[in-house]
Amino acid sequence: MSKIHFILQGKGGVGKSLIASLIAQFCIEHGKTPHCIDTDPVNQSFTAYGALNVHQLDILVNHDVDQSKFDQLIELIGEHPEQDFVIDNGASCFVPLSHYLLSNGTIQMLMDMGHDVIIHTVVTGGQSLADTIHGLDNLAEKYPTDCQLVVWLNTYWGLIERDGKSFEQLKVYQNHKERINGIITIEPMQKDTFQRDFINMLSAKQTFAEAVINPKLSIMNRQRLTMIRRKLFEQMAATNCL
Repeated sequence: MSKIHFILQGKGGVGKSLIASLIAQFCIEHGKTPHCIDTDPVNQSFTAYGALNVHQLDILVNHDVDQSKFDQLIELIGEHPEQDFVIDNGASCFVPLSHYLLSNGTIQMLMDMGHDVIIHTVVTGGQSLADTIHGLDNLAEKYPTDCQLVVWLNTYWGLIERDGKSFEQLKVYQNHKERINGIITIEPMQKDTFQRDFINMLSAKQTFAEAVINPKLSIMNRQRLTMIRRKLFEQMAATNCL
């Protein structure tokens, strides 16, 4: 059966749509065509990736989130039992979607149907470290232990550390390390070369596959993006969750 990827984190602006796009690109590169869903009613960043053919799920009714709209998502999964899904979730609808998934036993139901369910969450450095760690802790505590959990460490705003301790030394990891199926790190990049090329690609909402054949980019621009893709995809393959 298929893999259902949910990207969940209550903190906004930490890279959820980036991660959704990377998962979709990884699937495509390995011969799969995932069904991509953007449930963010405010910032439709995932939808902006034209090459990924992302479907926008309209969950707003009279400026409020209608949880019954999520039924459409589950029906869609049921109608495509062999297709992988990548479901991005914005901060504005994280609470209602998470409540829907938990209160309706949706995760367990999908696993009972034979799907692999993978929860992806983001931990960032900088000012959002505490909030994203708290989000990881909540997901690990509340979601079924037999669904998979992948942690993405986004170092764009700084290293993932506290009081000189790395992520693997932090209490949240020690408490849930048996629960975490994989860790993928978006590593620090040299600002005037690798990071600049990566940010330009993201700003243009291009996939790696589009960027590395873009004739407007120099040979070295494309080489650096190829190297970034290789490092990320090698980590993603090593999790065995994709």
